[in-house]
Amino acid sequence: MSDTKYFTEEGLQKLKDELDNLMSKERPRISQMIAEARDKGDLSENAEYDAAKDAQAMLELKISQLQDLLINARIIDESKMDITKVLLLSKVSIKNLKSGAVMTYTLVPEKEADLKSGKISVNSPISKGLLGKSVGDQVEITVPAGKMTFEIIEIKRESTN
Repeated sequence: MSDTKYFTEEGLQKLKDELDNLMSKERPRISQMIAEARDKGDLSENAEYDAAKDAQAMLELKISQLQDLLINARIIDESKMDITKVLLLSKVSIKNLKSGAVMTYTLVPEKEADLKSGKISVNSPISKGLLGKSVGDQVEITVPAGKMTFEIIEIKRESTN
């Protein structure tokens, strides 16, 4: 699976930190668990040993997946992006035309989405409805609650907050 995935510098660093933690802390911890379980005798009836081996297999799978992701990861070059349109890494303020509520979201790669901090996946229905639009545009977006109409009131780049 050699799909190129795009990340912000911050998002890519989080992945690298997670991989480092798994390899430098979790791997030795699980190896120790296996060694302790092995010391308890007969491995054929040792549930603790089986559980530790399962944990090791899951850890190695996660490490492998992160390594594959990092090999194909690319950092997004914001300097070449149009700042007049909503794109990946745009910080967009939108107004709900029915309720008058104003919301601000930053469109980020899927793996970096965090609604609590206002970061929504570029693959979400709201993001898909906003992509390519400009300030002043009105967009009708189908969300789980139904159709909503928004007006784009401001677009900023994430790095120029």
